[in-house]
Formats: sequence, structure tokens, C-alpha cells
Amino acid sequence: MQSGLYVTLSAQIALERRLTTIAANVANQSTPGYRAEEIDFKSLVSKAGASPVAFVSEGQSFISRKAGVPIKTDNPLDVAVQGEGWLGLQTPDGTIYTKDGRMRMDESGALVSVDGYPVLDAGNSAILLNPEAGPPMIAQDGMITQNGRQIGAIGIFSLDHDAKLTRYNNSGVISDKPATAELDFSNNGIAQGFIEGANINPVLEMAKLIQVSRAFESIASATEGSENSLKDAIRTLGTNSSS
Repeated sequence: MQSGLYVTLSAQIALERRLTTIAANVANQSTPGYRAEEIDFKSLVSKAGASPVAFVSEGQSFISRKAGVPIKTDNPLDVAVQGEGWLGLQTPDGTIYTKDGRMRMDESGALVSVDGYPVLDAGNSAILLNPEAGPPMIAQDGMITQNGRQIGAIGIFSLDHDAKLTRYNNSGVISDKPATAELDFSNNGIAQGFIEGANINPVLEMAKLIQVSRAFESIASATEGSENSLKDAIRTLGTNSSS
């Protein structure tokens, strides 16, 4: 069988995967704190070296850590994490990290995420507010005060740059390496009354979609050419063997 068919088939599989990531990014462009999924080919190219490659690699997907655009809400329980820090949430599956700063206070006064997960302080403990003390004030370092009294502090966590992030419920991520509580607030902090939008550029994603569509068309033409060449070869061999 011609190697060209292997190449075009693997290219179609790679493009299908790319199309899936683009569709997910476009669908979540309005999801607060959502981190885009990208494809990286560099590590796979470096592994190939001088060896001949007769297929197209799918690439390696990763969750982008680029910052999203801050959106002003004026809600005292909305926060945007400035810098590279993340909020920590306690879930049934363990601690996850998110850029989605939409919070609320439940009936008991617990500070929870929009999905109902407890928001953690720097010591990985849940935060309990006073339901009768009015809206909280949240400082840049995450310190929470109600009626001038310090209640606790929202934890800001740094994730290792080499950590592999796995998606959890859209805006959440799970890190394969331990997170570190951030204590330097010169580059990291919290802005009250804001949320961070998705780090997705819809115009760029549409441009990628057009590129993938054109690539599909080119591969379809290449596949048809390889199939015709194979048919001609079989026809020629059949003619020669019968003569």
C-alpha cells in the first residue's frame, strides 16, 4: 500500500482533533475563567530526529495559561486573580484550581464557588463568613473583612510551569504537581468586583477553523490522487500478468 495514503489518513485524524479543540474553545469563549486548549507539535518533531516519518502527528494538547480579559461586575463576591495565581477549590475529587472568581455565600456562611465548591485559604481550609455582617471587603492580598473585622483570606496558588494540567468542569484544572500558596503579592493579587474572562480570541479561533477546513480539502484531493495512482498501478499489473 502506498505510504501517501497513511500520511493523508493520519493528517485527517490530526485535523479532526484540531477541529474538536477549536469547537470547544469557541463554545466556551464566554465562560468566565476558561483556559483555551492548544496543540503543541514541537516536542514530537524533536523526537523524530533524522528518522523518516511516514505519518502526520496529532500533536500534544495542553491547556493555555495566558491571561483572560478582566470584566467589571461590581459584585462584592466576584474576584479576578491578577498575575499567574489561581484560586483553590475543594471538590469531591480533591483540590482543583480555577480562574473563575464567581463566588457566593451559602446559608451557613461558607464561601463557595458558583458550582458550590468551598473556596480555600492559603492553608487549604474552607472560608466561613458571617451571613449577618453584610458584604465582605476583599483586599489585593485576599484578606476578607466584614464590619472592619478580619474573617480570613482567599488563597492564591501558583502552579509549577512544568505541571500537566487536566481540565475539570470547564474552568477548573487539576495539576499533576503540588501547588504553592503565593505570599508575594507584588505580581499576584485579587481584584474585587471583577471576573476574568476566557483567554480565547474568537477571531483567531475562526481563522484557525478556516485553515483546518482548507487543509481538509487539500488532504481530500491528495487522498483521491493516491487512490487513483494505486488503481492505475493495479490495473497495469493486471494487464501485464494477463498478457
